[in-house]
Amino acid sequence: MTDVLIVGAGLAGLVCAQDLSRHGIDCQVLEASDGVGGRVRTDSMDGFLLDRGFQILLLAYPQVQQRLDLDALDVRLFEPGARVRSDGQFHHLSDPLRRPLGLGRTMMAPVGSLADKARLIPLIVDVRRHPVPDLLRRPDVTTAARLQRAGFSSGMIESFWRPLFAGIGLDPELDVSARRFDTILRMLAVGATGVPRRGMGAIPAQLAATLPLSTIRFEAPVAAVDSSGATLSDGETIKARIVVVATEGPEAHRLLGARVPDPGSRAAACCWFAAREAPLSGPVLILDGDDSGPAKNVAVMSEVASSYAPPGRALVAAAVPGPDALAPDLDARVRRQMAQWFESSETEWEHLRTDIIPHGQPTQRPPFHPKRRVDLGEGLFVCGDHRDTASIQGAMFSGERTAAAVLAALRG
Repeated sequence: MTDVLIVGAGLAGLVCAQDLSRHGIDCQVLEASDGVGGRVRTDSMDGFLLDRGFQILLLAYPQVQQRLDLDALDVRLFEPGARVRSDGQFHHLSDPLRRPLGLGRTMMAPVGSLADKARLIPLIVDVRRHPVPDLLRRPDVTTAARLQRAGFSSGMIESFWRPLFAGIGLDPELDVSARRFDTILRMLAVGATGVPRRGMGAIPAQLAATLPLSTIRFEAPVAAVDSSGATLSDGETIKARIVVVATEGPEAHRLLGARVPDPGSRAAACCWFAAREAPLSGPVLILDGDDSGPAKNVAVMSEVASSYAPPGRALVAAAVPGPDALAPDLDARVRRQMAQWFESSETEWEHLRTDIIPHGQPTQRPPFHPKRRVDLGEGLFVCGDHRDTASIQGAMFSGERTAAAVLAALRG
């Protein structure tokens, strides 16, 4: 018997347990896998650090600022802006507000028109000026419609915006809510991006380290929940006054049924390669502006954080968002694409592994409404990025909201 039983040790479940534990509430967290983090995990493989899918930490997220010890994570930063492959060449686009000295090179890059480059500044200024709650209350359309209304040409949308948000929002069709687009763009505009020195899995590990010992029970898959507790897949039952389902959206729907509609899934994949040397230097995000293959975002992770690869080797992540992530010939297609990009033999790079993630994010098309209900009644609660924005911020904030709702219910 426990006060609160939390199903899932992802970011939402860990934050919920952290807040409840700080208030003296007895919690137990059930995790089906062998570690914390859910979709945010890192594996060590022959001296390489491989995140489970290509992921980047946006340091401007309020939950990141409030909850994480960034000094202890030793976050290594990407350069603001991106390098875009267009017409078979790589061109650098700098953040015009944070890297004004790169403005000349950005304006001359054959990515969009000069008018498109000029429109970047008012768009960035707009999202920087408005707080997130205001952005989330704007009239909602798709991301594609938002960019068209801002005056961007189809060339700029196809060569820059589509590959950028294909990676961030797993949205190659740009049909995600413009509210979510504006929110993410604001985070990119006001803060740095990077990865912890020991990989993205260091984030949930740091959260878990704040919990009392024996709070988390691993390899404990849950078959069913109700208002009295949970039943594990081996038939064991655990009683609780309150049950919180802190899983990804499709699993929450399986456990809770119609009370939590299936939020839909955006797939993602990442092909990891080892090379003798970095194909491009610098901690930059590379965008496929030519639509040359399934990989839309590429990064030499060892250029961002040298700890991601053993000495004398380079680690390349090629991120594939959307339906292409589920294609059976993905590895071969990405290998051909990278060989074309960097004018190398397809056999020069060692393929380490490919992560295929059928549910990378919930769909969150317009009209998108954040702060979805977390108190389902009868002692059942739910949290996860499907209750807020599909992001690290959304998952953690959802855990915080749910903990507050659980505390109110217990006190009541």
